[in-house]
Amino acid sequence: MDSIGIEAAQHLLALAAQKAADDYGRPICVAVCDANGFLLAFARGPGAPVRSIEIAQGKAYSAARMGVDTDAFLQRLQRDQLHAGYFCDDRLTALPGGAVLRNGAGELVGAIGISGLTSAQDQVIATALATAWATAPAQGARPS
Repeated sequence: MDSIGIEAAQHLLALAAQKAADDYGRPICVAVCDANGFLLAFARGPGAPVRSIEIAQGKAYSAARMGVDTDAFLQRLQRDQLHAGYFCDDRLTALPGGAVLRNGAGELVGAIGISGLTSAQDQVIATALATAWATAPAQGARPS
């Protein structure tokens, strides 16, 4: 199984911050974790909401632990009339803005969490980076 490394995680932080600035003109918080949900890298853009620090980390953690993007987790909770607390993990969140990172074989290798914009905008950035990650060559600090 591939594993996301620190260099790749830091590269994803920079890409996410740039995408937020380019597309929305606002700073964000970005968290990247490994496949188990453990934090590898984090950045808070100047002026990003302080509350977004924990939210971004929670979104990355939740995506990794649940194995799905957080918007899909939210849909499942709503569809099945469940509460995130039923999963016996106080750190889980279903706020959109978290996305799983998969290797070319489809294996989960990490997750990214974005916070600081609307939840829908956070999810757009997270999904775009996860898609770029999945389709990038498996070398270096992908994606480019």
